[in-house]
Amino acid sequence: MDATVTTGTEESVWGGGNQPLGASYGKMMMWFFIVSDALTFSGFLVSYGFSRFKFIETWPIADEVFTHVPFFHGNYPMYYVAFMTFILIMSSVTMVLAVDAGHKMIQKKVVLYMFLTIIGGAIFVGSQAWEWATFIKGDHGALETKGGRILQFVNAETGERASLADFSKTLPEERVKHESSQGVWFEKEGYKTSFSLNEVVEGFKATPNILIRTETINDEGHKTVLTREESLAKLKDAVMVVEGANLIHNEYGSRLFADFFFFITGFHGFHVFSGVVINVIIFFNVILGTYERRGHYEMVEKVGLYWHFVDLVWVFVFTFFYLV
Repeated sequence: MDATVTTGTEESVWGGGNQPLGASYGKMMMWFFIVSDALTFSGFLVSYGFSRFKFIETWPIADEVFTHVPFFHGNYPMYYVAFMTFILIMSSVTMVLAVDAGHKMIQKKVVLYMFLTIIGGAIFVGSQAWEWATFIKGDHGALETKGGRILQFVNAETGERASLADFSKTLPEERVKHESSQGVWFEKEGYKTSFSLNEVVEGFKATPNILIRTETINDEGHKTVLTREESLAKLKDAVMVVEGANLIHNEYGSRLFADFFFFITGFHGFHVFSGVVINVIIFFNVILGTYERRGHYEMVEKVGLYWHFVDLVWVFVFTFFYLV
């Protein structure tokens, strides 16, 4: 059967021409990009889900990892991440309003709502950068065993995480590998923790109310806390001190968790940052009256499609990393 049927002035939906489905070339290309990018993110999230399912018994608990709020000290699980998510979703609302104002050819409203969208995106990117810095810096510190398992510490009296600084001893030992005064071939030491393994071990032995918590999740959904005797025995397996998270070490638990966190949230953050840059360019074009002279604000609508996609992807990233 012929795919194109013309009757008088009526033509089938896929009649061809420069605007199939009534969409311009620019919109069609944006949709092609969104679909291909959606498949990319889907692959990343499926890989994350597979890895988490495989190591579900030792996977870090999000409520115990993302507990920080800028300028406040304390345990606020998921509060700031929820704030970031709210800001990004609201920026999608302002983008809808900007597109609607563009359809009505109201330049001042387009300027206002584009500006609010840019501010929302900038806040999100800045918040994500702060979250990365906090994640890399670490919280309490931990020990790593020969097999790469993480041993955290808890206070037996309160049940809360204990930091290495709470019980570690300062021993008269040499911890600096390189100093500028030692030879011409001086290289600054890279990864160096606040305490050595001996300082942590000796401090643990001298503090009876500190226990070890392993990566394994018990039947109640919490990390397994060992008895004092079990903790002293487990301490012999430790080979190094770990503070913070990177692509090699992770004080919060599985190394894969940190790898996926940096890669997927970083990839999404790059998309948001790119969207902010594009929005800024479009924003100034709106101020200069570029689209008024063209007689339409289709460019605002096209960048709006991209921005909604970025927001939607974050909903899935937020669900996979922080809620599930």
